[in-house]
Amino acid sequence: MCGIVGLFLKNSALQPELGALTARMVHEMVDRGPDSAGFAIYDVPETRSKITCLSLTGETDWQALSVDVERVVGEAVEVIEVEDHAILHSAGDGAVARNRIIEIAPDVSVLSVGHAIELFKGIGDPDAITERFGLARRSGRHAIAHTRMATESAVVIAGSHPFSTGADTCLVHNGSLSNHNRLRERLRRSGETFQTENDSEVAAGYLAWRMREGDTLEVAIERALSDLDGFYTLAIGTRDGFAVVRDPIACKPAVIAETDDWVAMSSEFRAIAQLPGVAHAQIWEPKPATVYAWSHAA
Repeated sequence: MCGIVGLFLKNSALQPELGALTARMVHEMVDRGPDSAGFAIYDVPETRSKITCLSLTGETDWQALSVDVERVVGEAVEVIEVEDHAILHSAGDGAVARNRIIEIAPDVSVLSVGHAIELFKGIGDPDAITERFGLARRSGRHAIAHTRMATESAVVIAGSHPFSTGADTCLVHNGSLSNHNRLRERLRRSGETFQTENDSEVAAGYLAWRMREGDTLEVAIERALSDLDGFYTLAIGTRDGFAVVRDPIACKPAVIAETDDWVAMSSEFRAIAQLPGVAHAQIWEPKPATVYAWSHAA
């Protein structure tokens, strides 16, 4: 079943509250996905790259890993540990760092890379996961999150959302893709690197590939409507923006609300009902095969 939420702040005065508001929304999605959860927070872009990593064993030597990454990218690497996650900061090339970590560290999952994004995920109660990683205390400009119900697979971290393969681009997904295996191989030939067998990671890789080729977010999603077979609602985050799309059949639930201060989406309205000023919001169900996107002013 799964639950997805997204929150895009139009009013910069609300940025200190982004995490707290997102945590409230996630709480309302716990019964749609009690097995695992994750969230991506986007803040004002930094000059250095940020690589968010997860230790699959809980025993990763982050300092030793950072020394190797530092040698490859040719720039200093600062490590900030957060529970079983670590954020590596460096002026070096983030994509090079990501690929190097995937190559040499089988006990590590690289969750995200970019200048604005930080991404956290875990197994178990979504409220406990957001508490572990201090979501309610985080500030930022926009966020997406996911709660998962593992109806067709084991409860493992490899199935937890969000997924990200490209710079500052990630997504959460409610639904299923039928052509993900074939598309994964096509994307690998185009230079994408995958760490799981999850179909949602393929969708993330597809968008990262199209944007790396020069597409805008909106154009990449329009192409995805032709190339992704299946049923889905996607909430997508990038460095500057936020988008929502449903497949042409639109059998997975979604609702969007917008005020002068924010735009929010969720699998169910009860998550949006927790936001300030919702009584004055414009509320609608996104149409099938239609891209809804918002971005921050440059």
